[in-house]
Amino acid sequence: MLLTSPWRADFPGILALEAQGQTYLDSAATAQKPQAMLNALLGYYAGGAANVHRAQHLPGERATRAFEATREKLAHWLNAPGPAQIIFTRSATEAFNLLAYGLESQFQAGDELVISALEHHANLLPWQQLALRRGLKLVVLPLNESGLIDLTQAAQLIGPRTRLLAVSQLSNVLGCWQPLDRLLALAKAQNALTVVDGAQGVVHGRHDMQTLGCDFYVCSSHKLYGPDGVGILYGREDALQRLQHWQFGGEMLVHTDYQSAQFRPAPLGFEAGTPPIASVIALGASLDYLAGLDNAAVAAHEAALHTQLLDGLAAREGIRLLGEPHVALASFVVEDVHNADLAHLLTEQGIAVRAGHHCAMPLLQSLGLAGALRVSLGLYNDAGDLQRFFAALDQALELLR
Repeated sequence: MLLTSPWRADFPGILALEAQGQTYLDSAATAQKPQAMLNALLGYYAGGAANVHRAQHLPGERATRAFEATREKLAHWLNAPGPAQIIFTRSATEAFNLLAYGLESQFQAGDELVISALEHHANLLPWQQLALRRGLKLVVLPLNESGLIDLTQAAQLIGPRTRLLAVSQLSNVLGCWQPLDRLLALAKAQNALTVVDGAQGVVHGRHDMQTLGCDFYVCSSHKLYGPDGVGILYGREDALQRLQHWQFGGEMLVHTDYQSAQFRPAPLGFEAGTPPIASVIALGASLDYLAGLDNAAVAAHEAALHTQLLDGLAAREGIRLLGEPHVALASFVVEDVHNADLAHLLTEQGIAVRAGHHCAMPLLQSLGLAGALRVSLGLYNDAGDLQRFFAALDQALELLR
């Protein structure tokens, strides 16, 4: 009996792609959107768009209420102490850059910033460039054979000069939940700031910021079944107070004259200019949709699909799985087959998977690879999608071999 998704019909994009002969298996890059989100997006524009926080007229007040309601929903989703600890950015990438520039004055030459070997470029390059600007040392935590950050070596590398630890919760290449509790404890023992890349992790399960205990947590709307153009930065209240303002413009200030300015604290002080109003409001609708689902049923569905994916890859000769993925995705290479050639043949058969270095070029280089294929799953995928993928994979491998 095929494993079906009871939520598939809620995603018009998946149904449209299926009608076009496309099988979408790239949700780790961006997820398809529920009808509820599309309704909210159209509702904002069709009902009368207006800017937020500034106007006293009714359309502006209505937009502001809807915009700020999403901030409250995110605070609840992440169990943050309050909505003032949620900052909206234009992407997760912008959130990391906000942190790198906003915290720059906290560091002195010789201080150490610690990341891991598996980081996405968004959580590598801002710290790399900050280290170059300020004469800091960028320390890279190695991985073990399972794709987890090596805790024994981490305990040796996180030391008295460590001022910041920035690590992923769930790898976008290896699909492994990282041992955050141990890593964060090592950093806190050195009074270092802690940043968690939750772009992949936030999609799978609910994560409690007060229990997790990191200083900052970054995630992205478009992977969380919301619209693109919105990043989310959670910060602990005392950590947010350490940030310096990094972008300047309308709304983020209390007062200015020609020579000086006084800026607002978080969150509005870090949301200069007109924010992505429609997308933020629509993200709220996605959160409402997700909150209405049976979390246990979603987790069980994703786990069963993931097992089918791993079993199917293991059953085929010459396939090397990268790491030991825990949930939602699998990256792999095939012996004597170039990943780009394989991706091309899959594309010709209507299979949408990701190929290349997955914005983690140093990780792939450390594995001796130029690239890999990645299959990633959303709650709307079903066993039929995997059947079509494996049929296309077998045909492609037969041609290439």
